[in-house]
Amino acid sequence: MSIWRKSTILLAALLAFGGLRLPFENSLSKELRAAGLFPPKMEIGTRERIGQTSSAVALGGLRTLVATFLNLRAFTFFTEQRWADVADTFNTIVDLAPRTRYYWETGSWHQAYNAASYYLNDSELPPLRRREAWRSSIYNGRAFLERGIRNNPDDWSLYANLGFLLSDSNKFPAYKDPNACFAAAAEAYGRAAATGKALGYVKRAQFYSLARVAGREKEALALARSLYAEGAQNRTPTLLILLLVLEAWENPDLDTGKRALELFESPEKAHESLSGHWMRTRERFPVHGVARALEALEKQLNISADKSVFNQPPPPPFNPEDMFRPK
Repeated sequence: MSIWRKSTILLAALLAFGGLRLPFENSLSKELRAAGLFPPKMEIGTRERIGQTSSAVALGGLRTLVATFLNLRAFTFFTEQRWADVADTFNTIVDLAPRTRYYWETGSWHQAYNAASYYLNDSELPPLRRREAWRSSIYNGRAFLERGIRNNPDDWSLYANLGFLLSDSNKFPAYKDPNACFAAAAEAYGRAAATGKALGYVKRAQFYSLARVAGREKEALALARSLYAEGAQNRTPTLLILLLVLEAWENPDLDTGKRALELFESPEKAHESLSGHWMRTRERFPVHGVARALEALEKQLNISADKSVFNQPPPPPFNPEDMFRPK
């Protein structure tokens, strides 16, 4: 048999083997990607953004190494307050390492908090541009987190970070419908808790958001009682106060002064906690029955009128729109 004929037979065998193997490898790759065990294909745009050398390294299976170096670059952009470059760099980072929680959370934080705060206080920009830049940064931070959730639907921490952002009184509730914002935050915290992996604070945070949603008091009260029944780890001052508030909502005739003593065990502790709650107007917590409880406690503690919490000036409400009005 001639060498040419042998080569032809060998080539045909290799092609046949490759043809049989290709469907199997494609199917296996899809299964591994679906299970999160194999990285997604790197887009052409990503290769162009990271450059030829880094692209070669990433294609060689070292994507996380390239992402680490890009994270250092993003930090430099952050120190230089180059917010567009920070956002672009984190978009590239998560293309390379979509399963790394840290990059999603950090990229979102830079946009929704650091960039937003910068624009809020940037007096060199015209007021309208500052306002739009501030809002856009917050929305971009939210969108980035939601994209991270779509890539990591079982990651409780990403849901919890979304809940934190949506319930932050300096962010969405400051200029949107607070009811809708706190409802969305409660849902995000609830989804975090539903993963079965979340830390203990998540259910309490879900309750704190739910308690601020008008029309869902009954649901919030049921959750408060469930958390209270779980034990001392959940009996934070905020939870105890909101439990009293929701019980007063359910029963307007409740003796809230007596109930406060039951929950806080001493009039001094009850008065201190309820006074703080009464002054937290910025956070939009409900206050059903709190005034009656404070009046009863101040009478019991012989607090003079000039020292009464009702005669103390509350902190001014935060309205970001005030920051954008010409001086």
